[in-house]
Amino acid sequence: MTTEELLKKARLIELKSKRRIDSMFLGEYLSSFKGVGMTFSEVRQYQFGDDVRKIDWNKTARFNEPFVKIFEEEREMVSMILIDISASMNFGTQKQLKKETVAEIGATLALSAVKNNDKVGLVLFSDKIDCFISPNKGNAHIVRIIKTILEAEPKRTKTDLNLVFDFIVKTIKRKSAIFLLSDFDVIYFERNLRVLTRKHYLTGIRIYDRIEKVFPDMGMIYLEDLETGKLQWVDTSSKTVRDKYSEYYQRLITLTENAFIKNGAGFLHVPTQADYIKILFNYFKGRH
Repeated sequence: MTTEELLKKARLIELKSKRRIDSMFLGEYLSSFKGVGMTFSEVRQYQFGDDVRKIDWNKTARFNEPFVKIFEEEREMVSMILIDISASMNFGTQKQLKKETVAEIGATLALSAVKNNDKVGLVLFSDKIDCFISPNKGNAHIVRIIKTILEAEPKRTKTDLNLVFDFIVKTIKRKSAIFLLSDFDVIYFERNLRVLTRKHYLTGIRIYDRIEKVFPDMGMIYLEDLETGKLQWVDTSSKTVRDKYSEYYQRLITLTENAFIKNGAGFLHVPTQADYIKILFNYFKGRH
């Protein structure tokens, strides 16, 4: 894709996303993360009904009467968009590739943040951190983020969620809204996820193609695992083979979703052919 084609595609995605972000969707987005950032304001004497967890014990001990810390919502929020660009995101049999759906959802989330005058940043990752764009504001920044997503070409095959979780914990110190877009074809990441959710608000957005969920009868076919590169013949006409695949796939997704929910994170499923705006809207509405 030439630079001119890339910029044109970025602009089309930006315009498409802007048209879809109506006042209702934006309102749900903003309400969902109200109070993400809190800053210390003052200390005052304890009043009946105050939350005892906010007692300032140092001041209380000094004056021999209870004082509480008062916090105010910070006007500015930080959103980080984490995008899996491993080889499996190049797959798609329906409306578009998974990576194209990811680009549009990333643009929608970024534009929603900017409309609220918040900062937004980007991380592209596989089994290493491929790109990091620090949180910032403005239309030019959004175009840069969209362009970066579109330019991304997987150089590596595997996905390492532990790596990106650890990177965010070490890099983003202020409590932020974290959106992780991936097909989640991975296991063994819950410990690092738990650490991340103690510091940030995390939402996992699973992008998938319908054929990944229910494997069709296509006879004997030669398949390549995009993340391992392994090639093998598979008899898809066998109901037993199809059922075993479906069971494995559903078990993997269920384990992933349960890990997120158990640790206080959000999780939603977005097929490549679906109206992702409606899915996002219902999710943000449900967060209230």
